[in-house]
Amino acid sequence: MKRFKKILFVANSKLRNDDAFERAVTLAEHNQSELTVVSVMEELPENSIDKIQSISMTKLRDSLLEQKYCQLEAMVSSIGDREVPIKIKVLTGVAFLTLIQEVLSNNIDLLIKTVDEEGVFERLFGSSDMHLLRKCPCPVWLIKSSKYRNYQKIMVAIDFDPIDPTTHNTRDYLLNQQLLEMSIALALSDFSELHIVHAWQAYGEDRLRSGLAYQPKAYVDSYVERIHKKQEVFLNKIVADVIDKTGKEIAHKIEPKIHLLKGLAKDRIPEIVKDQKIDLIIMGTVGRTGIPGFIIGNTAETVLSRINCSVLAIKPEGFVTPVSL
Repeated sequence: MKRFKKILFVANSKLRNDDAFERAVTLAEHNQSELTVVSVMEELPENSIDKIQSISMTKLRDSLLEQKYCQLEAMVSSIGDREVPIKIKVLTGVAFLTLIQEVLSNNIDLLIKTVDEEGVFERLFGSSDMHLLRKCPCPVWLIKSSKYRNYQKIMVAIDFDPIDPTTHNTRDYLLNQQLLEMSIALALSDFSELHIVHAWQAYGEDRLRSGLAYQPKAYVDSYVERIHKKQEVFLNKIVADVIDKTGKEIAHKIEPKIHLLKGLAKDRIPEIVKDQKIDLIIMGTVGRTGIPGFIIGNTAETVLSRINCSVLAIKPEGFVTPVSL
């Protein structure tokens, strides 16, 4: 977790010291990072001639900005004498656009915020959060309020090529290494139980068991078992590689639980998050379509819409955000 040198913390609408802010401050301390605390305010029509109770829009805007700035100052002062350099900013505009532009202009390494409570059907992530997950170029950590200060259970979801998982020098392989390293570091810092999950399928199995492509059961069973074994070997290898790199004595402290699940990731990952009562899931947001802002087709987005825990989402190297300065 030494990689974060510039952290951006987005204060919630209540602008108070909470567990998410405490986590941001502690992370900045451990990394000797620069921490910027921001609040985002929707832009008012500055040039409007309309007035609200004889107060111009410009004066109202300035008053609101000053109020939010004072609230941020109070929140920051509540942490006491912590040796963390903290900047305060009040940003105006569309929240996700303004935040991504702040990330781009200041080379932010990590964005931390509490989850929005927007959305119809009580989805965990509001529209602004989903925009950040899709388009923010740096890791995005969305923290859901919890009765526990530390995470009891952390899960990392890794993904690799279902046809040829043994390709090592790919973007997916490097991203999986990064996800595993980060999950191990967080599990150690929070004394958490660590779960490593990968969902797999045997391509064309349903068609081979019925229909025009029908094959004898023994043949299909053998084919599915070969795919299963190949996935299992590769999953164990990538976990072993990261543990060797991190140090085996560290692995003994956390003893990760590995889950190799047969089925669609969009179905199986939410199931195990719920069954295991996971507090934080760490996952990659990989754009395989070549279109900026897309994440694993619809798989990651579907997973994110079905879970009810905190999320740390990581972009692969070379990701290009569709947002510009």
